[in-house]
Amino acid sequence: MNEQSPAPELWSTIDALSEWLDTNRPVEGREGLLLRILKLSEEVGEVSQAVIGATGQNPRKGVTHTWEDVEAELCDVVITALMALRTLTPEAREVFARHLDRVARRSTVRSAQADVPRQPL
Repeated sequence: MNEQSPAPELWSTIDALSEWLDTNRPVEGREGLLLRILKLSEEVGEVSQAVIGATGQNPRKGVTHTWEDVEAELCDVVITALMALRTLTPEAREVFARHLDRVARRSTVRSAQADVPRQPL
């Protein structure tokens, strides 16, 4: 039996993490914001490292990671991106929802258009 605990509510968790980071960050202001955004690059690099390690692409090291490691690193990228967005704007939830809606509509509209047979000119 595979019982999973319920996932924490996404935005309340992001807000709590943001508060915690804000009280513990050594750099304030614009520089602090930029550093939080740059943290994404570090996390994406860790995804790359995990993929290389899971596939054994470094012959000197061999297989050093699992696909579960890759999953965890991808989750870190998502969390870091949401944290950066939350740092940039207190309306992160609304900004993200609007953007996700635009992307979904744009993608589904294009998919629907691709399904419509074209009329000869």
